[in-house]
Amino acid sequence: MKLKNSYFVTYKENVKDEEAISGNLLVRGGFIKKNSAGVYMYLPLGFKVLKKIEAIVRDEMNAAASQEVLMPSLIPEDVYIASGRRHLFGSSMFAFKDRFDRSVVLGPTHEELFAVAASAHIKSYKNLPLSLYQFQTKFRDEPRPRFGVIRVREFIMKDAYTFDKDLDGLQKNYDAMVKAYIQSFDKMGLHYRIVKADTGVMGGLLSEEFQAITDIGEDTIVFCQSCDYSANLEIAKRQPSEFVSPAPAKQYSKLHTPNLKTIEQLCNAYNLEPKSLVKTLVYMIDEKLVAVSVCGHREVSSVKLQKYFNASSVELATPAQLVEANIQMGYIGPVDCPIPLLVDEEVLSLTSMMTGANEVDMHFVNVSLLDFSQHDIADVSMVHKHDGCPVCHAPLDIQKGIEVGNTFKLGDKYSKAMNLYYSDETNSLKPVIMGSYGIGLGRCMAAIVEQHHREKGIVWPIHVAPYEVGLLVVSTKDEYAMLKANEVYESLQANKVDVVLDDRDERVGVKFNDAELIGIPFQVVFGKALTHNQVELKNMYDQSTTLVDLNDLTNTLTQLIKQQKENIHG
Repeated sequence: MKLKNSYFVTYKENVKDEEAISGNLLVRGGFIKKNSAGVYMYLPLGFKVLKKIEAIVRDEMNAAASQEVLMPSLIPEDVYIASGRRHLFGSSMFAFKDRFDRSVVLGPTHEELFAVAASAHIKSYKNLPLSLYQFQTKFRDEPRPRFGVIRVREFIMKDAYTFDKDLDGLQKNYDAMVKAYIQSFDKMGLHYRIVKADTGVMGGLLSEEFQAITDIGEDTIVFCQSCDYSANLEIAKRQPSEFVSPAPAKQYSKLHTPNLKTIEQLCNAYNLEPKSLVKTLVYMIDEKLVAVSVCGHREVSSVKLQKYFNASSVELATPAQLVEANIQMGYIGPVDCPIPLLVDEEVLSLTSMMTGANEVDMHFVNVSLLDFSQHDIADVSMVHKHDGCPVCHAPLDIQKGIEVGNTFKLGDKYSKAMNLYYSDETNSLKPVIMGSYGIGLGRCMAAIVEQHHREKGIVWPIHVAPYEVGLLVVSTKDEYAMLKANEVYESLQANKVDVVLDDRDERVGVKFNDAELIGIPFQVVFGKALTHNQVELKNMYDQSTTLVDLNDLTNTLTQLIKQQKENIHG
């Protein structure tokens, strides 16, 4: 491409409403432009990067023997009602009526439609296994779009679905997809971890996420550096606490604690450690109030709660709901608890504790587990950094991540809901076993920028760079420089190098800044050195500058590009 007569827009200043580094650099570099909250245009440079990411994923999906299809975005609402997911998506699903007063939605995901498509092909075990995928726009009405293209309302996803006759077949397809994902993300130059995750509205047997490690990631991942344990914070486990058999202790007593409602206030007032206190929170779980007691230094995991109760909805009770139930906010405790009680398993390690007394300005001290109301016990609290690993007991670590891909073992959830069955060897009908696998292309782009940038711009890995080589002419009025630049441009194109020629009538400083901002890995400067038949070659990966003879330039660049591609593969 030649810039002079091309769509090319860059900005010197940071963008005010882009809080993420990736969002700021992608807007400044003219890759994307915000259309509305959570909706972006992909401009020529951004679309080019997006298509390179897509090509990487497509190659790996094809290598995994998956066939590409394309599903509609406009879907009858009844499809999601049939699968039981319409109420789970709730207001995050764009829904409206067509001119015939029929309820339709914009697809947030396509498990249901792929099950319908598969049913036209799968009749017998002889038609299995099957693997299909697509690149399709998804729509989700996010309440708080943010971080550029990381959290948006409209996005392009590669979603794939596998169909098997049993769990052994699913495992083979699942392993093939994980391999394809690993090779895709490696080629993109991403640093990531594979973590266990909550299955969420997808449901099924297992969910794993590919988390790109970044400081701005919306997800928090827990991992062990001594073994391969890793999980999303929402479901992460820790080394079980040592159970201490509760023995009859001192009779608990009531303590007057005026205006001391929080763990911090109590610890400061009585010189206590948070872990010696038990706090009790009240949740509305599927329209029923439940008290949850955890150690004072812990937070409750709403995801673990949801899993434990197999609930559709888990929310902290509102002050109005507490008043209606005659519960004193800030003072509720597990002794004589007026509502059903669930106790975190870590509390079992405490022998004497302070708890709320279910009375304003009052707490109990010297409480034993034997003093608690009737209760259930489960792991419902969040893991902290340095907790023991549940596998090897080494200290756990915590990082932020951007979820760029996910894999699900769906089992027979959708096949049963969508009537997808096959005849086995004995002519008996069996539900097809499904898997689901997604990659967010825009998120991949943002994650790459978050991991690969410097103060002045992006440093794209070679496979996804919008252009591999940039030719910068110091003065377009220099006819000899322009002649040589065009010759090199044509030579590189003939050698299938993705090259851009900056032939704009701009100051050389502007050209340098733009090339660094948009992330061109190898930059060739046609300036004073031309008098010696040489050009300056800037390598943005190691930030070196060397003089190269014009006669050797094409070969030098093709070798450098080849080395970069081999390094990423390695």
